[in-house]
Amino acid sequence: MRHVLSFLKPYKIPITIAYALTLVELMVELLLPFFLGKMINDGVVNQDLQNIVMWGGIMIAMAFMAFVAGIFNSFYAAHTGLGFAYDIRRQLFRKIQDFSFANLNQYPTSGLVTRFSNDVRQLQNTIFMALRIMTKAPLIAIGGVIMAFIVSPRLALIFLVTVPLMVGFILWVLKMATRLFDHVQRNVDHVNQVMQENLTGMRLIKAFVRRDHEESRFMGANENLANMMRKTFRFIETSMPILLFVMNLSLIFIIWHGNTLAISGETNTGDVVAVVNYAMRVAMAISMFTFIIMGFSRAKASAERLDQVLRVRTDVADNVHANNETIVQEGKITFDHVSFAYPNMPENALSDISFTVRPGEKLAIMGATGSGKTSLFQLLPNLYDSNDGNISIDDRPISTFKLDNLRQSIGYVPQNPLLFTGTVTDNIAWGKENASRDDVIRAATDAQIHETIMDLPDQYETKIGQKGVNLSGGQKQRISIARALIRKPKILMLDDSTSALDLGTEAKLLDAIKDYHCTTLIITQKIATATRTDRILLLDYGRILASGTHEELLRDSDLYRQIVASQFGEEYTHANGTF
Repeated sequence: MRHVLSFLKPYKIPITIAYALTLVELMVELLLPFFLGKMINDGVVNQDLQNIVMWGGIMIAMAFMAFVAGIFNSFYAAHTGLGFAYDIRRQLFRKIQDFSFANLNQYPTSGLVTRFSNDVRQLQNTIFMALRIMTKAPLIAIGGVIMAFIVSPRLALIFLVTVPLMVGFILWVLKMATRLFDHVQRNVDHVNQVMQENLTGMRLIKAFVRRDHEESRFMGANENLANMMRKTFRFIETSMPILLFVMNLSLIFIIWHGNTLAISGETNTGDVVAVVNYAMRVAMAISMFTFIIMGFSRAKASAERLDQVLRVRTDVADNVHANNETIVQEGKITFDHVSFAYPNMPENALSDISFTVRPGEKLAIMGATGSGKTSLFQLLPNLYDSNDGNISIDDRPISTFKLDNLRQSIGYVPQNPLLFTGTVTDNIAWGKENASRDDVIRAATDAQIHETIMDLPDQYETKIGQKGVNLSGGQKQRISIARALIRKPKILMLDDSTSALDLGTEAKLLDAIKDYHCTTLIITQKIATATRTDRILLLDYGRILASGTHEELLRDSDLYRQIVASQFGEEYTHANGTF
């Protein structure tokens, strides 16, 4: 929590001003009963109008001063809270941008969204309330007790018993409430996760008629959240009557004992009224502790959740020996006995992978589902660190490249293309900063999507829905390819990114890629695509089973012949197999 609160350092001056204004309000709160007692003793009892007017005027002036101080205090409290929320969201976003895939696997998307919204907002509100009333309430309770002893020590003795009891009780409630609110936030994460999955997969849910199942799943998560919140708030709200009961007993004792002392002449009416006023102020401050406990407990739970993310050690970062001047120039790729396992997974996804791709060469990577094709792709831009072996580009270990320089040289099209809300131009130009209109059109033309874009209602300015909802699978793939081509990469990686394209369109695309003079890695299941590359790498269970040209694999690999036969029939042979 200390790390999260360090974001308040730039706001030391506003915080100091806010607390100074709080002290002004506190001073007025504590002095008004004292002056009221003076007015009763010196003015009302003695029927001295001059003293009544004097003390009354002083009280009115002080009340106005507290009113003005409260207005400015609210301004500085709001300024601090908003600035804190802005800074922590910015840092949180930057931190997540630095996450590797392994780091992202530790936190579900719904949990990160909850931290950005609910947790940060909870801290913002708590900081505002801390500068407004959270500090003032305990000070009023403490100050009220002290002033009561100054006015009449005999009447204030009851506070020596009740206040320590209430403080101990409040600390115990705070400890328990923090644990409960941590469970509440976890349930909020789960509800967000179910909602996010439901909205993302709405078309699939309708297609499979799974509305009732999804509704049941949401109701379960929502009910768990409601039950947890009900349990938490019931526990906290129970503390309020207990505190008030103890405080009201004190008030009854003060009135009874004060009346006895006044009748015997050992005190005067003004002192009794003043102590009763202090007791009421202490009771009001204590009554606010339930609200304070609830807010602080939620804030503490939220701060710990934010701290978890902010303190995550990014496991893929620039090597201390990385040279900012080192850039990819040719695109030669070398894997030397590389092995890799995903975090918390017992078995390797890749084992002892060794191969070399020459600059400008096209390499097709084939294999069954789960053979490690995508895992291999994720190692090249250093999205994951390999466990063993070395990966080199242009005969330099990838650790000698700054991550930004390395990734700027790579055009990566993932297996599931992701488009952002915006225009077609926005999505293609997203691949290159300051891309010109000509760059966008050139990339779209080479990706074989230009003509399709020109048929859209607003052509390149056509709005694309979230995740490309208003486009077909092939259109999304080609726009994603255009986004990679606009970078003019030295290394182009297509992760089964042409699966929705017909053979003719795919052939034109591969021909257009030749003009980019880049090393190209293509994951594909199509033999027709593989034959248009220079070499084919055949993976099976994370190992290289065979490598060579189409003709060589037909001659030497049983698995490759089986793949060819499954697509073209047993009669197909390398002797007459051309595409």
